[in-house]
Amino acid sequence: MQISSVNDVKIYNLSYGKSLPEWLSDRKKRQLQKKDVDIQRRIELIQDFEMPTVCTSIKVSRDGQFVLAAGTYKPRIRCYDTHQLSLKFERCLDSDVVAFDILSDDYSKLVFLHCDRYVEFHSQHGHYYKTRIPKFGRDFSYHYPSCDLFFVGTSSEVFRLNLEQGRFLNSLQTDAVENNVCDINPVHHLFATGTSEGRVECWDPRVRSRVATLDCALSSLAEGTEVQSLPSISALKFNDSLTMAVGTSTGQVLLYDLRSSQPLLVKDHLYNLPIKSISFHNQLDLVVSADSKIIKMWNKDNGKVFSSIQPQSNINDVCMYPNSGMLFTANEDPKMNTFYIPALGPAPRWCSFLDNLTEELEESPESTVYDDYKFVTRKDLENLGLSHLVGSSLLRAYMHGFFMDIRLYHKVKTMANPFAYEEYRKEKIRQKIEESRTQRVQVKKLPKVNKELALKLMEEGDDEAELASRKKKGKALPSILGDDRFKVMFENPEYQVDEQSEEFRLLNPIVSKVGQKRKKKLRLLAQQAASSQQAAEDEEEPEGRPSSEEESSDDDKSWVEEVRKQRQLLRQEDRDRRRQERKEADRHTVLLESEQNGEEKTSNLAQGKRQSQPQFYQIKAGEEFRSFNDIARKQKLQKTSLADRLKLEECSGTSNMADTAVGSKQLTFTLKKSEQQTKQQQAEREHHQERKKLRRSAGHLSSGRGRGRGGGRGRGRGRGRY
Repeated sequence: MQISSVNDVKIYNLSYGKSLPEWLSDRKKRQLQKKDVDIQRRIELIQDFEMPTVCTSIKVSRDGQFVLAAGTYKPRIRCYDTHQLSLKFERCLDSDVVAFDILSDDYSKLVFLHCDRYVEFHSQHGHYYKTRIPKFGRDFSYHYPSCDLFFVGTSSEVFRLNLEQGRFLNSLQTDAVENNVCDINPVHHLFATGTSEGRVECWDPRVRSRVATLDCALSSLAEGTEVQSLPSISALKFNDSLTMAVGTSTGQVLLYDLRSSQPLLVKDHLYNLPIKSISFHNQLDLVVSADSKIIKMWNKDNGKVFSSIQPQSNINDVCMYPNSGMLFTANEDPKMNTFYIPALGPAPRWCSFLDNLTEELEESPESTVYDDYKFVTRKDLENLGLSHLVGSSLLRAYMHGFFMDIRLYHKVKTMANPFAYEEYRKEKIRQKIEESRTQRVQVKKLPKVNKELALKLMEEGDDEAELASRKKKGKALPSILGDDRFKVMFENPEYQVDEQSEEFRLLNPIVSKVGQKRKKKLRLLAQQAASSQQAAEDEEEPEGRPSSEEESSDDDKSWVEEVRKQRQLLRQEDRDRRRQERKEADRHTVLLESEQNGEEKTSNLAQGKRQSQPQFYQIKAGEEFRSFNDIARKQKLQKTSLADRLKLEECSGTSNMADTAVGSKQLTFTLKKSEQQTKQQQAEREHHQERKKLRRSAGHLSSGRGRGRGGGRGRGRGRGRY
């Protein structure tokens, strides 16, 4: 069972949950019920309340004992007995059912309209008779006084089949090309049919003549609505002797009084989908209309929405159980949904335990997962001093913020602001006092919050009122100050405009220029109203006075310059702020290092102060700053020719030019090494000296032993020769 609340109306989906397959044994089903929690919590109100594939239509017998549903595949009709809460019988058919009706109080007399033009009659034991109509049918209605069946479909004729005589009677000839739906008034038996051209034709079955024609297509379109196709009638339902509801293919429901050609109320579903079903709930004066997406319950007097139901699958038909708060839906899904709404009425007698069950659920509501958690943003965490918890198990990331335990949140909130409740209490008392003072004589004064904005609005309102009084064409436009929707903006300090923020500073030049233009325009209109006798059209402008185009261009340039200046100021403030933060960080690191090294504390602080303070150098007369001198010298060398550079290098001694034997010139020079290369060579030299000290000489190994072995071999060879 699933519980949902729409517009503070509890809706219980009794069909929600897992369904067990039919081929499972009872032992397997019991084992699954022990293990699976979802299966344990489900409510199987009527056993096997489903179709193999899709359910197309559903109805309840007049005695309320039987629920009949038609579906596919294979095409079939199923009858459920509410006294036994189980399936009573199932009958398979030859083709899909377009519509069916129950002619008796129970299931003993049934009529089916098939998609292949056949009309099939069933009695209590099963199939009884089968006949065929000339055209494909879409809907039919039964007229009880004359025992006539009226069939409408893809034809301009309405076919009449008399069940007492067992033959077709003369058809009713309509002005439509096709007829979609039909219905008969239960009081005075007026027959009405809805056409594909958006008309409703009403006929009197006693004389077989047309009484009136009602055009609903134009009445269903509101002003400014884009028309893509001509609305046709897709649903039709009578309530009492004078009320009729018409549903269109564009998603509107029109309520009519039969004495008027204009609708009393037009309700739009806002889905642009054809209306599938319309029914009335007379106890609460509600209309229950449904398209393929949603079921809406609304008041038939003012159109106010009472509640709505949106199933997971598309809707084919809706049937309300009489005198109760239960309704059934036929869906594009094997399972047929059962909804129980206690606000509409009590549960039926055969499932009266639902009232006790829902009362217990309302007394002990189940807490959802989010009831014990509080959603906070990064800014809230910074205000509470909990930024260090990001990434820990105490915060669960979700969208643009985090979920944290509500107990931890309240505890930290109390520690951060222990007097929050006292401030809240004082603020509530102040608001109560202010509300009581509103009954006194009002004195025109500025509010406490957003005073500048209120003053600006007052001035604009006075200018508009003065202009309206001069023109004598009516009242001025209402101001924001007098609108109750915006009164919190001038009462709550949280709505105070922050004039130091980046957005306000960038937007203020534009707003100020727009306000100036508006004031100029109001002034100009006032002058025109005062001097109405002068010529209205004067193409030539006086000299020395710029035209309106030039003024507007100058204004645009001025506010663009102001916005550019504000951007430059914001960037400079950002750079200063970053520089200050960097200095604070350096000072903080110096302090940390001094705490770690207690002996060098004073020296590090002095060094840190020297580094933070600017250093000044004295330049003597006749000298240049070294870095500037080097840059100037390099730029000068780049501009000179190669010969001049060689002469300079000869004078400095870095190069040497000599004549070779062949007669050409030979130039040798030494490259100037960078500071990094010098340091690297010095490090290599020191490393070489260090390795030289650590190296052990092997000269003592080759001095004695080598000569002994060589001398021995020489003497041996000499003795051998001699």
